[in-house]
Amino acid sequence: MTAAHASDLMNRIYRHQRYVYDFTRKYFLLGRDRLIAEIDAGDGARVLEIGCGTGRNLIMAARKYPGASCYGIDVSTEMLNSATRAISRAGLAGRVHVAHADATRFDPEPLFGTEHFERIFISYSLSMIPQWQSVVRTAISHLAPNGQLRIIDFGGQERLPAAFRRLLWRWLSAFHVAPRDDLEAMLKASAAACGATVTFARPYRGYAQYAVVRRL
Repeated sequence: MTAAHASDLMNRIYRHQRYVYDFTRKYFLLGRDRLIAEIDAGDGARVLEIGCGTGRNLIMAARKYPGASCYGIDVSTEMLNSATRAISRAGLAGRVHVAHADATRFDPEPLFGTEHFERIFISYSLSMIPQWQSVVRTAISHLAPNGQLRIIDFGGQERLPAAFRRLLWRWLSAFHVAPRDDLEAMLKASAAACGATVTFARPYRGYAQYAVVRRL
């Protein structure tokens, strides 16, 4: 899928949903707040969210880590319009910067004036991107020394009732969302190739996958 096609698809999905996205998604995008709380971004840190959507997570991160500079990219211009307005309303336009980019092959230098970030996070976005492996590899390549990449996304729900899984997956498929069952294996292979380490968990009875890649 080309960047133009991806932008068009995401804009069609979120053109109207963006107005209710944060209210409705808070009930099933589990673990986002935990991820932000564990980023531990110190003063001067550069924090990047890939797939920043409405800006909700970036605003929360900027408030929790006032000494950090926060950045976000998204392929949907509709979502970025909402993010820009939300960031401005929060009074954070000077510290939170967002840009339109294809997460599979973005270059942050022309977008934000920096190549590397101390913290990168991806919240429930990989499950919407067909070439999600490229997103992971690109993210790792832009980690600063001792930087961290954190990922939270849908898991296989293996410890939840089968009827619940069927209903959830049917609903997710309507939004072009599919859990990435081989995320752990792919992360470990990518991390090993650059000397990074990976920790992996499946919280909420497997509802989610939570990974941390630490670059040495």
